[in-house]
Amino acid sequence: MNTFWSRLYSWVDERVKLGGLVEYMGKKYVPVNRHSIWYYFGGVSLFLFIIQVVTGILLLLYYKSGELLAFESIQFIMAKVRFGWLIRSLHSWTANLFVLTAMIHMFSVYFGKAYRKPREITWITGMVMFFLALGFGFSGYLLPWNELAFFATKVGTDIAGAVPIVGKPIMVFLRGGEDVTGATLSRFFGFHVALLPGIFTVFLGIHLLLVQRQGMSEPLSHGDSPETERKTMPFFPNFLLRDMLFWLIVLNLLAILAVFFPWELGKKADAFASAPAGIKPEWYFLFMFQTLKYIPGKILFIDGEVLGILIFGLAGFLWFIVPFWDRKSSRGESNRLINYVGIFVVFYMIILTIVGWIV
Repeated sequence: MNTFWSRLYSWVDERVKLGGLVEYMGKKYVPVNRHSIWYYFGGVSLFLFIIQVVTGILLLLYYKSGELLAFESIQFIMAKVRFGWLIRSLHSWTANLFVLTAMIHMFSVYFGKAYRKPREITWITGMVMFFLALGFGFSGYLLPWNELAFFATKVGTDIAGAVPIVGKPIMVFLRGGEDVTGATLSRFFGFHVALLPGIFTVFLGIHLLLVQRQGMSEPLSHGDSPETERKTMPFFPNFLLRDMLFWLIVLNLLAILAVFFPWELGKKADAFASAPAGIKPEWYFLFMFQTLKYIPGKILFIDGEVLGILIFGLAGFLWFIVPFWDRKSSRGESNRLINYVGIFVVFYMIILTIVGWIV
């Protein structure tokens, strides 16, 4: 058996030069400090994305887009296809965990100031992928064409339509018309399985290349430590094996959630029916949705919903470009304002999400 694997390795190495890759990985080192656990969430997010792709392809074998067939095709997958209910449940739970781990990874990079020079582009590509992940969730939510997804999409696109000047064209573009119809489903299907994955893959490649080139950032507190006092571990095999251990833990968690808490399908969407009570977006949009509910209808002469959308848009843009206005961290200096802003954002999102879920 060992002879077989040795021959296989030699055969592959002769053609793709695996030895050079292994040697390169062996020379890479990862910082070891009390914040090291946060390094693994980027790898976990990548692992969940891979599961999304695999389960999505399996679902795509049986899914039929269109308002007349979408719901029935999901029913067929769940009832007739062997382990179809499990694949769909895995796909749905993975989508939620993917956003959660990406969010944790984003905040760990933020609080660790890992966006500082020369890693500004790494942060930008990561943020683009995070927004695309939200787009995955929003577009995929409608594909089963059930009642909750239909009206949640209507509310979500209505909010997009409230943006001044560009809102109406954006809403019409997303819906494929004035209302949420089969054309909306077809567009969301195209976004979900082709456009967004294609863009995401490009930015993922750039992001991984930058991480490999620049290595993992150390906390600001370690900047003044002598080189001899900084602890590291080899990327291969030490860090990679630990990363894979996290993948196995997440895979077991996914299996438990998918088996014991299978994703429900609900009722088929009916455009002429009245909206059911308690329509809410996915949990990662809930804090924004709940905030807009609390804003008065009119603030001076400005529509309250429009003002809320503008504030969220401005806050998101400032978060996106934080490497370019946080000059202190770039100089290796501590910036308490950045920390306070991050803590406020985390607690605000958690509290408003819980309130939105309960109310």
